[in-house]
Amino acid sequence: MSSSPAPADRRPPAWPWYVGAAAAVTATAVAGGRFVDPAGTWYRALRKPSWQPPSWAFGAVWTPLYGSLAWAGGRALATTRGGERTRLLGSLGLNLVLNAGWNALFFGRRSPRAGLAGTVLLDLSNAELLLRVSRADRPAGRALLPYATWCLFATALNGALVRLNPGSGRPSPRAGR
Repeated sequence: MSSSPAPADRRPPAWPWYVGAAAAVTATAVAGGRFVDPAGTWYRALRKPSWQPPSWAFGAVWTPLYGSLAWAGGRALATTRGGERTRLLGSLGLNLVLNAGWNALFFGRRSPRAGLAGTVLLDLSNAELLLRVSRADRPAGRALLPYATWCLFATALNGALVRLNPGSGRPSPRAGR
């Protein structure tokens, strides 16, 4: 007599959701990274607040944050079904677009003002994603807290750059490249 569960009781494997979330987060990091140029003349010329971390710290921080975002997304997607999963996929997808979009707005357009608008939208998306993921899986929701917190810090930093550089809110002639 077999003690294995009946086929109707078996859950599909979770690993495809983790792989999919990791691929989406990786694509976000690559797409957003195409715009980043912290050593460029434009960025170096901006006045920065005294509390801005050094440039190398951003990569050191974003790498584990992206890892936790992929893990949390994969775990929450693996535990949801139907419409709940569809809404979670939409929330995660929008969040990733906004995440990469900030780089295009700030560095690509060379506009701290546009970047600030983008990061505020990202913060709103983070709050919604955090709630949705937490409802699906509490540990996954907790894993998103450092990501959401860092994005709030980035918003404060972006706001300081707007205040310190009031004339830099317009795209440069090279922004269309």
